[in-house]
Amino acid sequence: MKKQAKSSDPELAASLADFLCFAVYSTNLAFNKAYKPLFDELGITYPQYATLIALSEESDQTVSQLGEKLFLESSTLTPLLKRLEAAGYVTRTRDAEDERQVRIALTKQGKAVFDKAFCGRERVIEATGLDHDTFVRLQRDLITLRNNLLKASER
Repeated sequence: MKKQAKSSDPELAASLADFLCFAVYSTNLAFNKAYKPLFDELGITYPQYATLIALSEESDQTVSQLGEKLFLESSTLTPLLKRLEAAGYVTRTRDAEDERQVRIALTKQGKAVFDKAFCGRERVIEATGLDHDTFVRLQRDLITLRNNLLKASER
């Protein structure tokens, strides 16, 4: 049986650096720094990159479907999509069956930018200093952590 972490354990929160939430937050900032040269070269941001990834997996999604995958509200996603459309990376069209829905699709130019960014991520993966198995395990553990936190917030 797994030992549950207790908030009263002194080693869990002796200083800011010991808070798991801060470790995740600051790691996200470090990832952004590591990706910055690549994204600056391509003229995109991390949220735009994540959007291109989601659309490369499945193009022609509704804004709400895309928002669920990216954990973004439509009020945040819509301006991001407008910038991607202005750059020629996506198209936004009204759904033929339900005009209230806007469908997003990746363009050839968007796919080309995604491909460049996707290939460039190897530098970032290498920068983590983690071997393959550790990288995969950490990624899986973080996904489990995220999902558990989301479930707990729904109660």
